[in-house]
Amino acid sequence: MTTTLRPTGPIEQGADGARARAYDVCDNGRPVGAVGIATDPEFGTSAGVVHSLHIEEADRRRGRGTIAALAAEEVLRGWGCNRVRLVVPVGDAAALGLAAVLGYTERSRNMLKTLRRTAPALPDGVTGRPMTEPEFAEWAVTSVETYARSWAERGVTDEQARYKAEADHGRLLPDGLATPGMYFHVLVSDEAVVGHVWVARHRTPEDEDIGYVFDVEVREAHRGRGFGRALMHLAEDITLDAALDRLGLHVFASNTPALRLYESLGYVTTRYNLAKAL
Repeated sequence: MTTTLRPTGPIEQGADGARARAYDVCDNGRPVGAVGIATDPEFGTSAGVVHSLHIEEADRRRGRGTIAALAAEEVLRGWGCNRVRLVVPVGDAAALGLAAVLGYTERSRNMLKTLRRTAPALPDGVTGRPMTEPEFAEWAVTSVETYARSWAERGVTDEQARYKAEADHGRLLPDGLATPGMYFHVLVSDEAVVGHVWVARHRTPEDEDIGYVFDVEVREAHRGRGFGRALMHLAEDITLDAALDRLGLHVFASNTPALRLYESLGYVTTRYNLAKAL
């Protein structure tokens, strides 16, 4: 048995150096599956992504998926990529097992909650309100750097972390606080702002609209007093006001306190985001 990759077409190239290509996975020249790879649109051209890998049912359990994945990684190395990621839907035990064998580790996960008709009430003395323009300007001064640092602390190169932070903010907030479908609110306790949350109207890969928490933070002096839970309740209220009934989020696997909070609030994992160095 000789498993190889055979291109199904030319390399797709973008003006910014981005590349993508699809391959048939072949066994002695016979197609038995397919794999698709690209430089990573989220982290820039020095990172890669395996966005699809499929082996036909009758040809599985013979190591072809492992060989195809390793061959795809070798192509990405040739493109100058030093890291690669992939996404595994929850419940796909075979894909998680293959990823573990190949040395991928969980970097983060996406979670989702179906909301009740009414959001939980905020604690007594705690209220939420829309963020003001001066408050947004203050947040914007440090938001890109803070977001980039959160990725760099989890093994992403400084260059890739900065690329993602700048690209995400530019794409999501072209008109700043006035960008349609973006909701910035602060949480107030005893007349002091104790935290903020950014909720957006987000289109899923299944072409459905949901609410999505892009940023939530309790100010350092006010942590450990339940305001994180209150902010998430505020996020639910914002989502329901936008006529949406589901709320999603992204959480780093290493952020155990946040992960436990979200699980206690009823969020369930929908996909795992895995990565490895090349």
